[in-house]
Amino acid sequence: MPNVTNNLLPHRRALIATVVVLLVVLAILLAMGRPPICTCGTVKLWHGVVQSAENSQHVTDWYSPSHFIHGLLFYFFAWLLWVRWKVLGGRPVRHALPIAVAFESFWEILENTPFIINRYREATVSWGYVGDSIVNSMSDIGWMIVGFLFASRMPIWVSVVLAIALEMLTLILIRDNLTLNVLMLLWPLDSIREWQALA
Repeated sequence: MPNVTNNLLPHRRALIATVVVLLVVLAILLAMGRPPICTCGTVKLWHGVVQSAENSQHVTDWYSPSHFIHGLLFYFFAWLLWVRWKVLGGRPVRHALPIAVAFESFWEILENTPFIINRYREATVSWGYVGDSIVNSMSDIGWMIVGFLFASRMPIWVSVVLAIALEMLTLILIRDNLTLNVLMLLWPLDSIREWQALA
């Protein structure tokens, strides 16, 4: 996707819109009663034990790469819509980042509803999942933003190679990744869950 970053990178108003979206999602998560930090009382930069009460409670974990990949994908879809397919006449759409942040924020809110929390517990290997802390949710959105901006600066093949590498890395190390996460939420397979439980 060379020479198109000027069309999709945010200008000042789009950056302000991004901050507003972040503040709104923060307020919603607080209103939902999500814990600001891990109920263990500490904030870690990294927590690497997937099957633990502290998973999805700290700044980064094994699912942070999935959110980075979200950013790569959101940038790709923005490029398809507004540059490749000339939606809206191919005019520069510099609100692509806040739109991506809004989509990611919607997922973070949905992910912390009782329906999705119970779905994770019933259908995936995350039997003890209790939802994310607010620190973790905001960090997940941050990783998506990093992925979006990374994709805006790199040739498409670099983003593709990195996404595949991150998927393979987490598949090997924790037997889970973005692909399996989506599959197990939508169409859970006992064989995959049993295989993941061996990790």
